Amino acid sequence: MLKQLTRDILVAPQIDVETVAQARAQGATLVINNRPEGEAPDQTPGAVIEAAARAAGMAYVAIPVDHGGFAPWQLDALDAALAGKGEGLALCYCRSGTRSTLLWALARARAGDDVQAIAETARAAGYDVTPIWEMMQALAAR
Repeated sequence: MLKQLTRDILVAPQIDVETVAQARAQGATLVINNRPEGEAPDQTPGAVIEAAARAAGMAYVAIPVDHGGFAPWQLDALDAALAGKGEGLALCYCRSGTRSTLLWALARARAGDDVQAIAETARAAGYDVTPIWEMMQALAAR
């Protein structure tokens, strides 16, 4: 369920309390929830995940990404959360892990990382950045 995206980031589809404990055991110190609250009736509420994360000594940040796309504030929030996490891994999740990965990819493109390398990193974790390829290129060109 937990996929290693980068040395510092795990990505997952919808998580539960047990997944929080598993991530903590793997060295995660931060949970980033990219799923809008109430998106599906079977999702574990963010408040439950937050409580489990905090009980495990982890930080928790909600940066919801709906199917309408991505906004600069979300990239800013992800950058701030990752910059403030200190040592340890960040666990980012949404319904399938795709939005979390795409948000990371956009943030890295905006930071000036090579878009092909970003795409290869995402692909190695099982995710496809094709839907945001042009956006990544535009951000990288700035």
